[in-house]
Amino acid sequence: MTGDIVNLRQARKARARREKETRAAENRVQFGRSKSEKNLTRTTVEKSAAHVDAHKREHPQAGPKPRGDGTAGDAGKTDEPDRS
Repeated sequence: MTGDIVNLRQARKARARREKETRAAENRVQFGRSKSEKNLTRTTVEKSAAHVDAHKREHPQAGPKPRGDGTAGDAGKTDEPDRS
């Protein structure tokens, strides 16, 4: 009825090796792609983003709308003097 003698240091190291191998396998799946696969994914993403951007209804503009003379400001003002 005697149990097996286990060296705790060796058991700890064996467990660490198993965990490290599991982590390495996960990383191989996640990061282990060839250069051509990475380029294909990148170009596909860029192409789909360009396609979506090309079909937007409104284009984003920064700031107020420009006046007729090309400067930003009040849209109702004109260059003519006030004759009130």
